[in-house]
Amino acid sequence: MLSSEEIERYQRHLVLKEIGGAGQQKLKKTKVLVVGAGGLGSSVVMYLAAAGIGTIGIIDDDTVSLSNLQRQVIYTTTQTGRSKVDSAAKFINMLNPHVHVVPISEKLDAHNALKIISDYDIVADGSDNFKTRYLVNDACYLAKRPLVFAAVGPFDGQLTTFKSYEKNEKGLPNPNYRCLFPEDPTTEDNPNCEQVGILGSVVGVMGSMQATEVLKESVGIGQSLVGRLLIFDAKMMRFETMTYGWAPDNPLNGKLPIYKDLSHFL
Repeated sequence: MLSSEEIERYQRHLVLKEIGGAGQQKLKKTKVLVVGAGGLGSSVVMYLAAAGIGTIGIIDDDTVSLSNLQRQVIYTTTQTGRSKVDSAAKFINMLNPHVHVVPISEKLDAHNALKIISDYDIVADGSDNFKTRYLVNDACYLAKRPLVFAAVGPFDGQLTTFKSYEKNEKGLPNPNYRCLFPEDPTTEDNPNCEQVGILGSVVGVMGSMQATEVLKESVGIGQSLVGRLLIFDAKMMRFETMTYGWAPDNPLNGKLPIYKDLSHFL
């Protein structure tokens, strides 16, 4: 049940016919794991906490640096050098004391990914490297957990949802991250944001949309982004959506899958 304080706090949700009391109860019961407490992750946890997600796990082994503050909006100058997940937990507790926060100050890897992810209902991936993205994708498939994925570039972003453990209306498996990126695109010609820069507000746009998709998945409203990739171009202020499908030759849930666990990451 919602307390009187929660009823006042969430009243803008409660009057939405798509959410209401029943939907808010679903949010309160939902456990979300946020992978990465950087630009995307900080925006995601802020909106999830404000919305009343019951449990938010945050995994990241990094500390706050001064260069983070241009886009990682939940941290302050006085927190530089401190653990990101502990700082994020402090922010959430101040914003909404009804949220249970689980700070996980370690690196997600093949040894702990399945155990950690299995403890949550939905995963939001805000990681900044392809190895972690493949790992989260594969672990969510094996654990049968919805994965809301986002990525950002200097002036652009992408967003989609993976439920590759389910089938679509045609009886075919839903696609996963490996269907979009069959091979790791990491090259010397594909630099990270530390090298090329990033407009801080772009991360906020993508993070808030990622949080929105998590909330939709939690309550069960609207149309999912499964099989659809939302692309944001900040320079042109333009949104486009492209469809993508299951790749029968992908090694995870293809016709002849070869990945049965996470040992291929060891």
